[in-house]
Amino acid sequence: MSVAEQPYHHGSLRQVLLARAESTLEQDGVDGISLRRLAREAGVSHAAPSKHFRDRQALLDALAESGFVRLTAALARAVEEADPHARARFGALAGAYVSFALAHRELLALMYGNKHAPGAAPRVVEAGHAAMDLTVRIVTEAQAAGDIGGGDASRIALVAFATFHGIATLAAGGMLDGAPVDEVVTAASDTFWRGLGPRTEADSR
Repeated sequence: MSVAEQPYHHGSLRQVLLARAESTLEQDGVDGISLRRLAREAGVSHAAPSKHFRDRQALLDALAESGFVRLTAALARAVEEADPHARARFGALAGAYVSFALAHRELLALMYGNKHAPGAAPRVVEAGHAAMDLTVRIVTEAQAAGDIGGGDASRIALVAFATFHGIATLAAGGMLDGAPVDEVVTAASDTFWRGLGPRTEADSR
């Protein structure tokens, strides 16, 4: 019996397939992923993956969802470990986002691509919102404490994400002109936060 014909035997096949799919994604891109290939590499029958994923798109959606869950966990952990004030938590979140983005470039592209695709799977969209919700909460709490000015917290969080995603993209492409990425993240975070500062009477004149 060939490897591809071996019967289903993994009690955690779903996790095995997702792990192998992510490895393939990072090495060969999304076009390199197929259920048949993953089944062969996992040593199970070609039909075994269908017990967990009805088709290739379902697998990609699950991989994107898993990526967002891990991203949110990484951001939450960074925020929890930071000094307990909003600016430090914001900076820690920024650093964690860029680190994740650089470590998982292809995965991040898949995550956002699936989240914003027409007819995106609800679970992917929901998982994608969780990371943004964490940023919104930090901004909202800082506004309530008077640390920063008012404004649409969701829009501020979106601009923050765009800023740090942009830094990660430039860093991945070697376009930071030799500047250490952590220094760029810190400078951007500090500049962004200062721009959010409470408006004074002199500012309004």
